[in-house]
Amino acid sequence: MARPYNPGPKQFTFVAGDGDDQQVSVGDPQEAYVAFSAFFRERDSDTYTIDDVPAGQRLVLMPGQGVIARFEDADKARFTCLKVDRANRYLPSAMLFFENGYAGLDHFGQWFSDLADLDTSPEARGATRAATITTEAAAIEEVARIWADSGIVDPSDQYYVFFDSHDVGDDRAERAELLKLIEFLGLERVDTPAEAADGEVWVRTDTRIDVECERWS
Repeated sequence: MARPYNPGPKQFTFVAGDGDDQQVSVGDPQEAYVAFSAFFRERDSDTYTIDDVPAGQRLVLMPGQGVIARFEDADKARFTCLKVDRANRYLPSAMLFFENGYAGLDHFGQWFSDLADLDTSPEARGATRAATITTEAAAIEEVARIWADSGIVDPSDQYYVFFDSHDVGDDRAERAELLKLIEFLGLERVDTPAEAADGEVWVRTDTRIDVECERWS
């Protein structure tokens, strides 16, 4: 469960590879985000770290490797990581961390507990991620998350369109995961219209997905 942001001054430490660490005291998540955005953009580093020492939590952005990692010491040093497919994903992850810490990033992407999983192909990562989802409720939630990131509802209201206007070379890991989850849930995938982008996935609407997507829209 996401922890609520505690009002009042909060301290974070920003660390980059150049050794020029910064300690900041902020009153709310937006103020923290503004401070970190400036720190991030003023440097050219392979690694940026945000430490929330009182909470025992850490977010590590690794543009040099295309990876984001998060740590929670309070729970036996929980660690998860994800592969970043777009450069504009780093700062949004920081904002989610400022808002709700480790748990705030739960739905940000495909998290893995082993860095080695990130070295596999996108299709393998997607299949591995899908295999960890073993209940209908979790699968529905994950399908809705993927849809909310880049999907629309077709104007006819008959289809969910995933990866709207995306090329087939984009979002390969999430597409591979989605296709496995569609099969797991017994959803009906339909042929993509001729005028649609080749990376789109069209699925007939389903009441189970309707309810969950309402939460994300």
